[in-house]
Amino acid sequence: MSTQGLTRIQDAFARARAEKRCALLPFITGGYPSTAATERLLRELPAAGADLIEVGFPFSDPIADGPVIAESMHRALLSGATPEGVFDAVARARPAAPVIAMVSASIVGRMGAEAFVRRAVESGFSGFIVPDADPASIGELSRLAAAHGAGFCALVAPTTGAARLRVLAEASTGFVYLLARAGVTGERSEAPEIAARAAEVRAVTRAPIAAGFGISTREHIAAVGQHADGAIVGSAIVRRMTDAANGAPDATTAAVDAALEMVRSLRA
Repeated sequence: MSTQGLTRIQDAFARARAEKRCALLPFITGGYPSTAATERLLRELPAAGADLIEVGFPFSDPIADGPVIAESMHRALLSGATPEGVFDAVARARPAAPVIAMVSASIVGRMGAEAFVRRAVESGFSGFIVPDADPASIGELSRLAAAHGAGFCALVAPTTGAARLRVLAEASTGFVYLLARAGVTGERSEAPEIAARAAEVRAVTRAPIAAGFGISTREHIAAVGQHADGAIVGSAIVRRMTDAANGAPDATTAAVDAALEMVRSLRA
C-alpha cells in the first residue's frame, strides 16, 4: 500500500519542526474567485511559505465557516465551481506542498466515500478533513484514507470530551485539527489560548497538532506555535483575496497576488 500522501504530510511537519518553527497551513476556497486562481495559488503558495495547503470544497451550507469563507463558497458556486473542478485544478497544478481537502460529508456521500477518496488521491490530495462527518463514520473515513495512502485529520473542539478525544485522535493519521476557539471561523484580534487543550491532545496521540479558527497574524502563529505543530490561516487570507478582487480589472490576478503577499508576510 502506498503511503505517499501521508508521508508528504508527515515530512512537511518534520521539516518545520527541524527548522524550529510552526508549520503554516493556508486555507483557500476551491474555485474562488476562479479556477485559474486556485491553480495558480496551488503552484505558488509553497514558494511563498505554505508548508501544507488546505482547499475547501465549495458547499451551499458551510460547516462552522464564518461569513468571509461562506461568502467565498457562495461566489465559487455561482461561478460554476464543482468537486470535479477542484480535483482537476489540483491535478493540473501538481503543487509542491501536500494538499488537504476540507470537504462536507454531504459531498463525500453524494459521490460515495470510497470513490471520493480514490478520486481525490488520484488528483493529488494528500489528506482529508470532513468537519461534519457523523461520529460513526469517522473511523471508516480514516481507514479509507489510509487504504489510499492518505492521511485523515479529525477536528477536536474545545468542548470535546475525553472519551471522544481518544477516538478522534486515533482516527487522525495526518494531523489533529485543534479548534482554537468555539464558534465559527473568522479573524480575531487576540491570539487563542490553546496550551491546556494541546496538552490533552498530546497525551493521547503522537500525530501533529494544527490549530485553526481565528489565527490571522504572525503574532498569533508565534503564540500557537508554542503548543501546536501547525497554524491554519483561512478567513484572513480569503478576506484579503476578496478585498483585492472587488473592483479589480483582473480579479484573479489581484486575489492571488494578495493571498501570496499575506502568506509571505506570515512566514517572514
